[in-house]
Amino acid sequence: MKIKQTIDKVPGGLMVIPLLLGALLNTVDQLHLPFIMNFLKALGVAANQDGYYEFLKIGGFSQALFKDGALTLCALFLFCAGSQMNLRVGGKALKKGVLLTVSKYLAGFIVGMIWGYLSDPVNGFLGLSTMAIIAAMTNGNGGMFAALTGQYGNRSDVGATAVLSLNDGPFFTLMALGMMGANFPLIAFIAVLLPILIGMILGNLDKEIRTFLAAGESLVIPFFAFALGAGMNLASFFNPEVVGAGIVLALMTIIFSGGAMVLTFKLFREKSYIAPWAEASTAGNAVATPAAIAAAATVAAGSGLMTQAEADVYQGLVAVASAQISISTITTALLVPIAVILADKYQRKRGIDGKQENHVEVDNPSSTDSIENTIV
Repeated sequence: MKIKQTIDKVPGGLMVIPLLLGALLNTVDQLHLPFIMNFLKALGVAANQDGYYEFLKIGGFSQALFKDGALTLCALFLFCAGSQMNLRVGGKALKKGVLLTVSKYLAGFIVGMIWGYLSDPVNGFLGLSTMAIIAAMTNGNGGMFAALTGQYGNRSDVGATAVLSLNDGPFFTLMALGMMGANFPLIAFIAVLLPILIGMILGNLDKEIRTFLAAGESLVIPFFAFALGAGMNLASFFNPEVVGAGIVLALMTIIFSGGAMVLTFKLFREKSYIAPWAEASTAGNAVATPAAIAAAATVAAGSGLMTQAEADVYQGLVAVASAQISISTITTALLVPIAVILADKYQRKRGIDGKQENHVEVDNPSSTDSIENTIV
């Protein structure tokens, strides 16, 4: 059976499919069907505090991995992702990576702030929270970026991936919410950043460690995705408001973050805009951000910087925000390649080959040779 190949055919499938499976199983659990509960009781499963028997709460390694392991597995993912952040990048790749990271972050932050200001930061227009907007818009799909820039871009575009990996995980979202007034203690930021930082240090000190941990960056994703889904109800994904909000979130990510990155490239005299459009996506791992923010809120409540009621607001957003971000992940995975192809065609009409590092524009290039002659 070609299970992996089938999953890969779904945009963001490595994240989305396990998430949906976890949500499906949890949905069945929450129905409390008598024949299922009787079967589990016969196996010796202990009842939960409400007196029900559930597949995902059978104790032992199974419950630890498939139900309770989301945060631990997310932390492992961040550690492995950090190890792949190569500090030895070329000057032009570093420049592009910084421009893309900063402009994408600012676009997500500003849109999220305005959205929350005009409606409500917790349950704004279409049910979109500020947290969901910032999480989705600031974290791009690194794998898709590398693939698209590898096909349509140049070497420094691809090299920018090393810098863009900084936006993996919830740290930037946590920082944005902090700037908007949420009282997260310093230790909450350290707790989120530490796995990434340790991984980055080890990966840059020893090339073999980086190689060893590289597999973990993708290996862990389906496991923490399933565990996240195990805390969600499948009905969320079929709620018209959630679906509509997720699609709007995807369009905002492409239009506003993509537009901001293109404008930044233009201001810094970059001729090719393949990289900005290739980064105008929502990463699958952004689905884990609401859960991580909720965990940070719990820490804040414990330290007295946030009331328990405020922390509970973040806990209550996890399921809906995760579903909305999942839909944005799928939608941008379908639309961003189209945006890159259209950008490439537009550029070539102006005599700009995205695969080349340096360009000058010419009017009405008559052939491929005339395009090649524009390369400095």
